[in-house]
Amino acid sequence: MTTVQPDPDFDVVMLGTDIGIYGLARAFHERYGIVSTVITRVVAGPIKGSKIINVIDLGEAAGRAETLASLEEEGRKRKAAGRTTLLLANADTFSRMLSEQAEWLRQWYVVTAVDGSVLDIAADKVEFARVCEELDIPTPRTLVQDFAAADADDWAPDEVDLSFPVVAKPAIGAAYEGLVFEGKQKIYLVDTPEDLRTILLRVRGAGFRDRFVVQELIPGDDTAMRSITAYVDSSGQATLLATAQVLLQEHTPLAIGNPAAMVTTPFPELMEQAERFLRHVGYRGFANFDVKLDPRDGVMKFFEMNPRIGRNNYYVTAAGANVAEFIVTDLIEKASHEPVVVRNEILYSVLPQPLLRRYLSGEAAALHKRVSAKGVHHPLVYRDTLRRKAYVALAKANYVKKYQTYYPKPTDSGF
Repeated sequence: MTTVQPDPDFDVVMLGTDIGIYGLARAFHERYGIVSTVITRVVAGPIKGSKIINVIDLGEAAGRAETLASLEEEGRKRKAAGRTTLLLANADTFSRMLSEQAEWLRQWYVVTAVDGSVLDIAADKVEFARVCEELDIPTPRTLVQDFAAADADDWAPDEVDLSFPVVAKPAIGAAYEGLVFEGKQKIYLVDTPEDLRTILLRVRGAGFRDRFVVQELIPGDDTAMRSITAYVDSSGQATLLATAQVLLQEHTPLAIGNPAAMVTTPFPELMEQAERFLRHVGYRGFANFDVKLDPRDGVMKFFEMNPRIGRNNYYVTAAGANVAEFIVTDLIEKASHEPVVVRNEILYSVLPQPLLRRYLSGEAAALHKRVSAKGVHHPLVYRDTLRRKAYVALAKANYVKKYQTYYPKPTDSGF
């Protein structure tokens, strides 16, 4: 573990409530001894009752205006005390808000926001696929369903020239996150054209007016998935590159696709492709890519990029590259961090290990056995409160029920 810096001369304010926010707060606490302030409208379990986080609870009824007002209040207070304050977020909606309000927020904060024109490319799965094609980075075949004219009485979904089953998902997460409707999923596995039409009409009825992407289904279970995390500093230098093989993903409707267990291991070709994409679009800050190995041709296919550090960012810190250090070196110290390529092999997992082992066989089971012998890194297992230990134990146990309900045994497609 990196030596803690005594009495750091900056503060950290974050937006969010999930396990990724706790992972970030933990990274700042491990490296700098900082207790982060988190502004949220829902105090969920991952951040509740923690001694490394001060929570400002806005209440479930709070919206964007209340969030911005709280940010101004916190920012003014810290500036009056002579403090430099980093502002971070780790959700699509908040990433968009920080990008749009960056200049205003910079009165009080050092803002880790992606430039709007770059965010329009990076956060949009349609634009992402287009740029990947330009750069000869493989992606699944992708079609677009536009809902812009969906208010018209005669609107109907487009015909899809793909072999079923297919995968359907919103092109921009921020346009979809706030919708509430029956049967909502983060990603849809669609067996027939009729099922696709039903889903798209349901999404239309919920008020969605952006775009969906419909992609060919890449076969292979969860172990075919790869994760890439990168940090690009203010000069355009990629100072952090980390990759991991997924062992098992989450499978509840609104969390499907989020890695639940990973082994960090270097994939040089993926790192090169990710860095090439980021350099091409002029990206700055943290980025996270989802990739899948296509068993039909042995090619890694890039699915999407998240213009943020990602929900499971602690896998990078656990592997020895504390993610907080890259932000601080760049934006607080205004220095160049020596580029780091993560090569250390560790097991990151939020699952009970007996549950995880039930889903693994062959090479994946052997990999898990070998790496888990060195320890298991859970982002919420930290020197926190006794209450937190009870929550983590309960959360682990709850995964058993979740998998029994939504993914009782592994499938060839990962769905």
